[in-house]
Amino acid sequence: MRAEAYVLLAANQPLVRKTIDLELGSDGDAIVEVVACGLCHTDLGFQNGSVAPKKGLPIVLGHEIVGKVVAARGAHEALVGKRVLVPAVMPCGKCAFCRAGRGNACPAQKMPGNDIDGGFATHVIVPADALVLVDDTPSNVDWRELSVVADAVSTAYQAIRRAALAKGDLAIVVGAGGVGGYAIQIAAALGARVITCDVSADRLTMLQQFGAERAIDVKGRAPKDVRKEVQAIAKEWGIPSVAHRIFECSGTPDGQLLAFTLIGPASTMVQAGYSPKPIEVRLSNLMAFDATIHGTWGCPPDAYAEVLRLIYDGKVQISPFVEHAPMSRIDALLDDMAHHRLVKRIVFDPLA
Repeated sequence: MRAEAYVLLAANQPLVRKTIDLELGSDGDAIVEVVACGLCHTDLGFQNGSVAPKKGLPIVLGHEIVGKVVAARGAHEALVGKRVLVPAVMPCGKCAFCRAGRGNACPAQKMPGNDIDGGFATHVIVPADALVLVDDTPSNVDWRELSVVADAVSTAYQAIRRAALAKGDLAIVVGAGGVGGYAIQIAAALGARVITCDVSADRLTMLQQFGAERAIDVKGRAPKDVRKEVQAIAKEWGIPSVAHRIFECSGTPDGQLLAFTLIGPASTMVQAGYSPKPIEVRLSNLMAFDATIHGTWGCPPDAYAEVLRLIYDGKVQISPFVEHAPMSRIDALLDDMAHHRLVKRIVFDPLA
């Protein structure tokens, strides 16, 4: 089978449209016709060379994929013709990490656009076992937009699950775009009270319509001053720090420093954002506060049913946060992302 793909040949260079040949090499794989693929900051990191894809170059980027299975063999042949969501993290399911329930850290995992070629193409080869059926998507949900579930929404869900967020807890979300925006919605849907911190007044205003009870503009402010404001709100709501769950979703050094500064006695922080730049923190705070920090990477496929149910039930909204675009504009939109000109998450149509 032949596919049209936008290929990264060299770091910090435009993607090149090429015709590539696809062939099923294993009964465990499937060929998916890409109907939509989201654009993520991780793609920008690979494109600009700040992060190296594990597969090396050349590579087809793109890890937020929905589409239709057009080829599969053996036990997976029944998938042909089905609508599927391709998880961004696909563990092997067999190794010590997977057996321990930590498939997110599976060393044999496959991530499209990183370990294998991804979805900036008309077709992609992926492991069939991990595919999530979305044939039952309600008519009021644009199933193309479920592509962002593969990373932005499911990563937020896994972060909240890792933090063991419960009804009545305080969720403090640092970074209201992308993953952070969905973390806010999911936390509110689970009954938590939500504070969000961001440098964009427009994002903060929007997210107050989607679950953020309080929005704090942190642009130009010292982390300790923000901490005092957060503590005052928590005191007003009567929520002790043992029930504080802090989610760092900005993927910036300033956001990471702020999130760490917000740690209090017996509180929990989850690091969901990524930045290649280091920060300096006093780790002794964790000892002094008896606090906990978790890292989180993606979301295991077995949790996707829970994520989709939140969307199907209308508790998490996708459409207000995405914009559809032709994949032929991919280089221009990568540039827009690099210069912070994008307001919404881009969902590409590979045929346009």
